[in-house]
Amino acid sequence: MKNCARHNLTSVRKISSLAGFIKQEYLRTKLTESTEKLRGADIFVRSLIDEGVSHLFGYPGGAVLHIYDALYRQTEIDHILVRHEQGATHAADGYARATGKPGVVLVTSGPGVTNAITGIATAYMDSIPMVVFSGQVIRSMIGNDAFQEVDAIGISRPCVKHNFLVKDVSELASTIKKAFYVAKSGRPGPVLVDIPKDVTADMCEYTYPQEINMRSYRPVTKGHPGQIKRAIKLLVSAKKPMVYTGGGVILGEAHEELTSMTRTLGYPITNTLMGLGAFPASDGQFIGMLGMHGTYEANMPMHHC
Repeated sequence: MKNCARHNLTSVRKISSLAGFIKQEYLRTKLTESTEKLRGADIFVRSLIDEGVSHLFGYPGGAVLHIYDALYRQTEIDHILVRHEQGATHAADGYARATGKPGVVLVTSGPGVTNAITGIATAYMDSIPMVVFSGQVIRSMIGNDAFQEVDAIGISRPCVKHNFLVKDVSELASTIKKAFYVAKSGRPGPVLVDIPKDVTADMCEYTYPQEINMRSYRPVTKGHPGQIKRAIKLLVSAKKPMVYTGGGVILGEAHEELTSMTRTLGYPITNTLMGLGAFPASDGQFIGMLGMHGTYEANMPMHHC
């Protein structure tokens, strides 16, 4: 009887285990079969949401209408409608400076992207993280002088960290991830992503990558110990020392470290326009802003130090 009971218990366990395995396989199969395919426009919006974007500055146009339809169907991203694309990039610039998060812009093809160039160049010069999405004519018409077609990649190349042309809807989510990674990492700056209209209408399964690997992009994020030691020696042994800082102190949130170091050294300090506020202007060591619009007290010592 004991052997029989033991055998029955073993059989029950095997059947239970088999049933559990069958159930898991069934659910996995059903999940795979029911994987939702999304239009490129919906992939665009889902990617922004998964990236943590809460505000989007833009102005609609024909090449991005599918994206605007997708934006209308969601509630997690606030779209800030501007009067002009230049205003969108400047607003996104200010948003990035105030929040520390990348400013995100959406403009249409042709005049939409050309109007945005001034704001993009500003972000590039001041190292402000920004991701600009521009609409483009359908892929088969690129290079054929289509209506409102401009070479967004070529025009933006001198004033962006990097730019992308999305050639297939399957690349859209990963390209968006790359754009945010490049804009935020290393020395921040603007990145442009050019999206043909037909890509936003194509269907594809959606998966947003958790990590991205770009072999050609390896930003330096830590100082070299040897160079840091050499800089310290130069600071300590300087005969006519002066501390000169810029906007990187503010972007890097290093104002406390700068203040502590400057007061310890006892050196006079000046900074660029972008660096104003990093060191207390009321402090006796601060001699004003440097440059054409700076103070005489800052420019003359810098000239002779």
